[in-house]
Amino acid sequence: MKKHRHSPVHHKFLKSLVFWVLLGLVLGIICGSIGNLYEPDSGMIVRFFYHFSIESKAYTLDPFIKGLKLLMGPIIFLTIITGIIRLEDLKTLGALGLKTLIYFEVVSTFALVIGVLFGEWLKPGAGMHLDIASLDISSVQDYIAQGSAQARSVGQELYHILLSAIPHDPISPFVEGKTLQVLVMALFIAVVLSFAPKEFKQKGVKYFESMQETFFRVLTILIWYSPLATFGAMAYLIAHFGFSSIGGMIMLLLTMALAILTFIFVVLGVICYIGGINIFKLMRFIYAEVLVVFATSSSETALAPLMRKLERAGVQKASVGLIMPTGYSFNLDATNIYLSLAVIFLSQAFDIQISFVQTMTLILILMISSKGAVGVTGSGFIVLAGTLATLTSPDGAQLIPAASVAVILGIDKFLSEMRAVGNLCGNVIACVMVSIWDKRIDKEKFLYALDHPKEFKVV
Repeated sequence: MKKHRHSPVHHKFLKSLVFWVLLGLVLGIICGSIGNLYEPDSGMIVRFFYHFSIESKAYTLDPFIKGLKLLMGPIIFLTIITGIIRLEDLKTLGALGLKTLIYFEVVSTFALVIGVLFGEWLKPGAGMHLDIASLDISSVQDYIAQGSAQARSVGQELYHILLSAIPHDPISPFVEGKTLQVLVMALFIAVVLSFAPKEFKQKGVKYFESMQETFFRVLTILIWYSPLATFGAMAYLIAHFGFSSIGGMIMLLLTMALAILTFIFVVLGVICYIGGINIFKLMRFIYAEVLVVFATSSSETALAPLMRKLERAGVQKASVGLIMPTGYSFNLDATNIYLSLAVIFLSQAFDIQISFVQTMTLILILMISSKGAVGVTGSGFIVLAGTLATLTSPDGAQLIPAASVAVILGIDKFLSEMRAVGNLCGNVIACVMVSIWDKRIDKEKFLYALDHPKEFKVV
């Protein structure tokens, strides 16, 4: 008798995380769509799917995100310390950090300009003729209040960012997932350890690397929970908001998608071409992580796996450990596109004219206010409301009322997925390009990895 064997394709799909994430995505959309039919007099099946979809988020996505945040801090902390200790000297660290910040600011500015240009070109809000007095702003009162409270001058904003980077204690940044504070602590400890004797540093690096490997193993197990998190996210999203919620805002969604795709494949594509990298091969290299991020609406879900993947592909640990975590606070390209595009959209929707000077002022404000937005619940709305509060007419009145953000509340969940994916792609390319600039990458090995992505998969 011949033994029956599974076909290679069948076996491959069952062991593929991407397959299970896609399955969770489809099932979540189906369950959420049925649940979205809910009415007070709905039948038992519709009621079941509605409550199941709404409650599934609390049992799937929320624990997944919390688990990731608990692991993110230690992994970033250990990666930065081991990477910096292996650097030749502190001067090397300073040069790498300076190049990173220059890249972030230049590319982030391009992202802001892309948002403005696409808003002015496609005019997604034109013809809506909305009236601020007719809006129900009860659902966004908290965002408006926080945004108004956070409206600051450029100098005040810079001071606030620097102040918020200093942790109050050594534990809360890890528990609360405050990446910037973890980064500061790791840099401080790494600098102190760099003055230690060579033998002590070598023993320390081995100890930290063994701890890092342990955390990565736990993370690999947790990542396999992502299909359930994907299911919960999509089921809740569709059941709660429904497809109808995006009907009147479809032009804004299309404009946002087109702006991000243009930014990735044109702006970042040109940057990659200058560095000798094919943008399409790079996107293929990280497509599995991109899918997980899109499904969960959180770019943090792929941070640690991508750091490990880039290290395996030939990018030095010091570059990965410094650039990737820093980028999650200072290189939010897609968030910048969203913020500038949203302001232009709201001005068009409410028939408010914005001059060229005011547009330039908007870009300058967003260059500062967008920093550190990631990781804060409702951060997009808070920053947007704060930006609107600072954008005033000559007589001192708000040019666009902060209450206008209520218009895009219904589709913000859909925009969130685009922002998460765009931020992820921007940070990966930033890490690769700065590493090439600073000669901290095995270029031959990296190009091989782009041609053979399956050999370098992490999960």
